[in-house]
Amino acid sequence: MATKVRPIRPPRPWLQLRIELAWVEPKVWRVLLVPQTIKLHQLHDVIQYAMGWTDSHLHEFEIGQRRYGVPDPDWDAPGSVTAEKGVALVSALGRGKTCRYVYDFGDGWEHKIKIEKVLPATESAQGAMCVGGENACPPEDVGGPPGYQYFLEAITDPTHEEHADMLAWCGDGFDPTEFDIEIVNRKLGRLRI
Repeated sequence: MATKVRPIRPPRPWLQLRIELAWVEPKVWRVLLVPQTIKLHQLHDVIQYAMGWTDSHLHEFEIGQRRYGVPDPDWDAPGSVTAEKGVALVSALGRGKTCRYVYDFGDGWEHKIKIEKVLPATESAQGAMCVGGENACPPEDVGGPPGYQYFLEAITDPTHEEHADMLAWCGDGFDPTEFDIEIVNRKLGRLRI
């Protein structure tokens, strides 16, 4: 019986991306290395792991005048959202260097994505990797940037009328300055890109 030989991928150039969550303080950002060939549906997964989201809500990329995501025939007008699967980030961007990623249309988490550099191909690099970042991702369903600001005020002020309720809701242990690059990279290591 013949064994299947898996083709060896040639080294690929890399993109260094900076992803920043808009309209929140303290600033939440990540710097990621991803293959230049990354597709939008793969980048969605990378963003979810890198930022700390749980992939519990809808999302879309806004690139120029186009929207890419998972079209919903019950919600989206025909042709208003282009299917993201199989669309390469660099192809969608064209000559551009920036785009937006929106997660959770109810809370409206807007992420600014910028290609900072194109890096040469290396034999050892695989998948995606986080090389920098700061601060914790807001909790899911906190109410977007205004809700997050209110949440931070409540959990840091013991005299706030909702202090105890908010601490109980978030599990008594939310630290807005927490960021562990090793945990992020372990999660990213599970992705097949």
